[in-house]
Amino acid sequence: MRTQPRRSKGAASACPDQPVRLAPFACISLTLISRSTLAHTLGDTPPLLPEKEVAALADELSGETAMRSLEGLARFHRQRGSQGFHAAAELIAERARAYGLSNVQMLQFPADGKISYGTQKARQAWDAEEGELSELRDGTEIKIASYAAQPIVLAEDSESANVTADLVDVGDGTQVSDYAGKDVKGKIVLVAAPAGSAQDIAVGQFGAAGIVSYAQNQKTAWSGENDNLIRWGHLESFSPHKTFAFMVSLRTARALKDRLRGSATIKLHAQVTAGQHAASYEVVTATIEGADPKLKDSEIAFSCHLDHQRPGANDNASGCVTILEVARTLQKLVSDGKLPRPARTIRFIWPPEIEGTVTLLNAKPEFAQRIKTAIHMDMVGGGPDTKAVFHVTRGPMSLPSFVHDVAWAFANWVNTESYRFAAGEAADYPLVAPEGGKEPLRAEYSGYTMGSDHDVYQDSSFSIPSIYLNDWPDRYIHTNFDTAANIDPTKLKRAAFIGAASGYFLASFSPRDVASVKRAVEIGGLLRMAEMLGRYPVPVGARSGASAPAGGASAPAGGASPPGPASAPLAVLSALREHERSVLNSIAAYSSSAAAPANHRRPHSSATGRDGTPLFHRRPDPRGPLMVFGYDYFADHAKAAGIPTPRLLSYEGSWGTGEEYAYEALNFADGTRTASQITAALTTEYGPVPEELVTEYLRALQKIGLME
Repeated sequence: MRTQPRRSKGAASACPDQPVRLAPFACISLTLISRSTLAHTLGDTPPLLPEKEVAALADELSGETAMRSLEGLARFHRQRGSQGFHAAAELIAERARAYGLSNVQMLQFPADGKISYGTQKARQAWDAEEGELSELRDGTEIKIASYAAQPIVLAEDSESANVTADLVDVGDGTQVSDYAGKDVKGKIVLVAAPAGSAQDIAVGQFGAAGIVSYAQNQKTAWSGENDNLIRWGHLESFSPHKTFAFMVSLRTARALKDRLRGSATIKLHAQVTAGQHAASYEVVTATIEGADPKLKDSEIAFSCHLDHQRPGANDNASGCVTILEVARTLQKLVSDGKLPRPARTIRFIWPPEIEGTVTLLNAKPEFAQRIKTAIHMDMVGGGPDTKAVFHVTRGPMSLPSFVHDVAWAFANWVNTESYRFAAGEAADYPLVAPEGGKEPLRAEYSGYTMGSDHDVYQDSSFSIPSIYLNDWPDRYIHTNFDTAANIDPTKLKRAAFIGAASGYFLASFSPRDVASVKRAVEIGGLLRMAEMLGRYPVPVGARSGASAPAGGASAPAGGASPPGPASAPLAVLSALREHERSVLNSIAAYSSSAAAPANHRRPHSSATGRDGTPLFHRRPDPRGPLMVFGYDYFADHAKAAGIPTPRLLSYEGSWGTGEEYAYEALNFADGTRTASQITAALTTEYGPVPEELVTEYLRALQKIGLME
C-alpha cells in the first residue's frame, strides 16, 4: 500500500501477452507472489504518516482507558430508546465533554412506530421492568429465567403478561406442520427457532400465550459446544400478534424436552412487565473541528452502534469505547501541539445500530453531505477465547474508493510490528497494552460483507465510502458470555490505532500525499486481483505445460500456463481493471472541495443504453438500504402491491447470497447501466447470476416506486 507510478494511458504493455493490463509490477504471475511477500513490500517504516505522528498516536492510545469505559457500558441493557440506552448515551456524552471534544450533543428523533426516516420505519422504544419465568412443581416455584439477573433472557419487544400455562414442545415452531396434533391455544410453546420467527404462527395462527426459545447463536465451528449460552432474542416489532418470549440455554431446553417426551406435564408461570412505547432514537455526536476554512465542512466520521443487550461487551461496547478512545487521543494530541489540527473536521457518532444511522442521515441531510468517509467499528476487542479474527473490510464494488487501502496500510504495518514483537524480534511499535495480551494481530484484508451500519453509509442513497473494522467469528456474539472478561485491551489499542491513523490521515489529506496513496492502491489492487483470480479454477488444458486457452495468457518459458488470467473470463478481468481505475480516480474525487462532495453520483442523462435497452436508475427517495433493522421496506411495500418475492432474494451465488446480490443490484442502478450490465457487475462481484432474476428484481423495485 504505497508509491509505484502508473504507466500513462496508451503506453506499451510490459506484458504484451496478457489480455488485461495490470500495474507494471503485477506482470509477474500472481500465483507466484505470496500474500506475505505482498504484505512486506513496504519496509519497516510506518506508512503514510510521518513517524513522529505515528509515535505520538502509539504512545497516547490506551487500551486500559478504553477498557474502563467498556466496563461501564457493559452494565447497561442498551435497547433502542430504553432507559438503559439513555444511561449509556449519557456516559458517552459526559466523557466526550470531559475529553474536550466540541459540539457534544445528544440528538433525539421521534420514534412512534409510524414515522419513517427514509427506508426505516421508526420502531417504538422498548423498556422492561421485570421478567421472570418459573416452573410450578409440587406447590413451589422453581426459577428458570430472571430479567433482573440476566436481562438477555427476556426477548426484546416482549409485552406485559401474567400467565400460568402448560409448556408444549413444537420443535422449530415456524411451520404449520410443527403444530400438527398439538393443542397450544392458551399455552406456552417451546421452540428451537428465534422467537420472532415463530411469533405470528404460534400466537397469531394457533393462539399460544407465549414463547420459550432456545435458538442457538450465529453459527460458527463452536456452535453448541457450550450449552450454557443464552442467545439474545427479539420479537417482531411490527407484528400485530403481541406476546412475550423468554430465551433459555440449550441445557435448560434439553432438560425440558426430555421431561416432555416422558409424558411429564410442565406448568410454567411467566410474569412480565414490559412493552413498546413512543419515545426517541438518541444519537450522541461530537467533533474535533477542522483547521482549513475551505475543508472544515468536509468530515471524517467515526461510527459504531451503542445499543445491545447487557453485557454486549464485544458487540458492541468495544467499538463504542474504541472510537471514544480515538476521540480522546486525537483531541489531546492536537491540544498539546503533538499533532497538527487536521484540515477536515472529525466527527464521532454513537447511534442505535443501523436504524439510528438511517435516521440520522435522513433527518440531518447535512451530515450525509459533509461526511466523505466513515470509519465504522463493530466488534473490535475480542480476546483469544472468543476465537475472533480481526478484519479490515473493504467496501462494495459499486463504490470504489482508495480509503480501504489506507486502512489496510496501517493494519498491515501493525500486523508486522506485532508479529515481530510476539516472535521475540525487535519491534519499535508493538502496540501492546500493559493489561493486555502479546499475541500478533494477524488482521485480514477482507472483501465486503454486510451486517452493520457500514451498509447504510455505502448504500447508493449516500455513497459514503466506509472502512469497516470488525471481528468474525466470535463464539460468544449475542450471548450472555459476551462479557468484559473476554475483551483484550491490546486488541482495543490496536484497533484504535488503525482507526485513528486512518481517520487522521484522511482528515489531513493533501496533494502531497497522492504519491504514497497511489502506492497503497497499487498494492491493494494486486491483493484484490489475486483474490478474485483465485476464485476461478485452473482449466484442465492449462495444466502440465499445455497451451493456454484461446484469448488467455501465454505460457511462460519452461512452465505451465499461469492459471489466473488464463482461467478467469476476460469480461471479469476487464471489469476488475475498470474497478481498479475507479479506485485510483477516487483519490482525485476525494481531493475535491467540500462544496462539491464526491459521494453523490449523477444519473445518466439518457433513459436507454446504446442498444436501446432501458437504463435503471434508483429514485432519490426514500434513502437507505431496503433491509434495515426490525423493518423490511421492500417486503412491506411489495406485499401491499401484491408482488411475489423476487427469486434473487433467495439466490445463492458462487460467493454471494441473495441479500448481497439485491443490495448491490440497487446500488449499481445509477442511471448508467442496463439490466444486462448490472448482471455483469454482480457476476464479477459475487459470481454468475441469471439475468432474468436480476431483471425481475429491478422490475419489482420499479413497481414499488424505487426505480425508474
